[in-house]
Amino acid sequence: MTREVIIIVVQICVIMKRRKFIQTSGIGTASLFIPNILVRRKKESLGVALVGLGYYSSDLLAPALQQTKHCHLAGIVTGGKSKIPIWQEKYGIPDQNVYHYDTIDQIADNPDIDVIYIVLPTGLHAQYAIKAANTGKHVWCEKPMARTAQECQDIIDACYKNRVKLSIGYRMQHEPNTQTVMHWAHTQPYGKIRTIKAEAGYYDGRTDHWKLKKEMGGGAMYDMGVYSLNAMRYATGLEPIAVTAQQSTNRPEIFTEVDETTIFQLEFPEGILANGKTSFGESLNDLSVQCERGDYYLRPFQAYSGIKGKASDGTLLNQVIPNQQAKQMDDDALAIMEQKDVLVPGEEGMRDITIVEAIYRSAKLGERVLL
Repeated sequence: MTREVIIIVVQICVIMKRRKFIQTSGIGTASLFIPNILVRRKKESLGVALVGLGYYSSDLLAPALQQTKHCHLAGIVTGGKSKIPIWQEKYGIPDQNVYHYDTIDQIADNPDIDVIYIVLPTGLHAQYAIKAANTGKHVWCEKPMARTAQECQDIIDACYKNRVKLSIGYRMQHEPNTQTVMHWAHTQPYGKIRTIKAEAGYYDGRTDHWKLKKEMGGGAMYDMGVYSLNAMRYATGLEPIAVTAQQSTNRPEIFTEVDETTIFQLEFPEGILANGKTSFGESLNDLSVQCERGDYYLRPFQAYSGIKGKASDGTLLNQVIPNQQAKQMDDDALAIMEQKDVLVPGEEGMRDITIVEAIYRSAKLGERVLL
């Protein structure tokens, strides 16, 4: 018997003892972690369980997982029983890989699932990302990472404690044209950056949706504003030092708890100014960078497809990838399998939420806020 086989046999014995211990002691899986890195390392494709089967999971992530090379749809976690047979029939998900929100901790003992992807309203991210980390599975969490910086830190701590990787779903940072802009932030081919404009928004006519509720993490700044905010940071390669913001609404009867439109200005080191706007009342999709000796833009810069741009010297930014979400998930899966750092770790998501909190504080106080 080889050393490798012995290790695997020992691991199986440990897992079986763990199950028996949980059943007899009443201790939940949150208190225990059995590393399964050896099992994962042998896989050519990681199994992903989607938590929350709303629009983004059903229309974008699940189809993208049919195009990925290094991960695949292995399970679902949902609160709606009516969705289960539809997903099972469409994607061939076996009964043992279907979970309810209350049974997510049982994923700990499922070798088919390596990654738990949190695709819930923002206000629920921290709760379920921590539950996911406590199963010993790797965690992917949609943006924005959470409602508060403290919640972000709690997620990071849970993943660190359980020795699992955490990645935030900033798909744009995996997109090749965006990566060129990120590279130019450091090489500065058009001279020093002077100003940036980043605007992201769409018209939302819904009157009863979780994005209109404060406790659920609603509001334009959380939903679309993080695109603008994150773009300002990756387009400069710097962290802002101060923020000024204003919020408004043209539909006060609908936006009673959260912002419909937020305008904000970030001050960066080296005198760089970045002007941002986000809205649920206006279509916005532009990232423009002005430098000493030229300028460049991406327009659109955060759409699900068709990202393209141009520099003042005629250089085109028009690399095409088949599916942004597939690229994002494959990149993250490879990082897990190769035991490398993920492209967008939890600390990146937390930096944005720290600034979002400052933006809301500035808008409320009507004054500049230092970061």
